[in-house]
Amino acid sequence: MPISEIIGLIAASLTTGSFLPQAILALKTRNTDGISLAMYALFTLGVALWFVYGLMVISLPVIIANLITFLLAASILTMKVLNTKSGKKNESHTIDFDVQSVLPSAH
Repeated sequence: MPISEIIGLIAASLTTGSFLPQAILALKTRNTDGISLAMYALFTLGVALWFVYGLMVISLPVIIANLITFLLAASILTMKVLNTKSGKKNESHTIDFDVQSVLPSAH
């Protein structure tokens, strides 16, 4: 295997791997409130086009990385669209407190 393929596989593993924590969290919690619909739509389309490009130039690293990333991104995008259509919002938790009660007195 040429060194360029090895570097490509390492790069593909790192970039796809960096996407995994966010994807797993969103899929696990079903929370898509902090995710931009426009960004994910564009991202998913871009990844799909990278996958097609990889097929056209027959680049295994590009094909593998973008296929995996596309499947994850498409899952999250679908969840985001469904959550947006249903108006589903995840509850946010806030804590109210009086700042004066936690700061030391200036006297």
